[in-house]
Amino acid sequence: MMKKGRKLYSIATGTCPKCQNEKMYVNPNPYNLAAVFEMHEHCGQCGFKYKIEPSFFFGAMYVSYGVGIAFGVAAFIISHFVFQANLKISFGAIIGSLIVFMPIIMRLSRNIWINFFVDYDKNYHNIKVKS
Repeated sequence: MMKKGRKLYSIATGTCPKCQNEKMYVNPNPYNLAAVFEMHEHCGQCGFKYKIEPSFFFGAMYVSYGVGIAFGVAAFIISHFVFQANLKISFGAIIGSLIVFMPIIMRLSRNIWINFFVDYDKNYHNIKVKS
């Protein structure tokens, strides 16, 4: 399921959606908050330009909302049903998990957003890279 060539692979690993050989982000650590959004301009392998158009990644905030909801629901289910916490503690678990996982949610949302528009190309070697 997580094989190279699938969108899920690119989303989970943060690799180029076109060739899936190079990381999109300059710093692989999402918890380096000063560089959480710093991306390479182009893929070093296939030459794909990550920012397809100006403000391209603004659409990722809509995806971020859905991903945040998923994290919040998971935190609630784990705290309330697994650990038998009351509603106040479960609410605190939701807020805490959203704060702790915020950098991961932001990057994951960008990965999902770019993979909506770009497909894997196994023949990327044949593409001429413009300098």
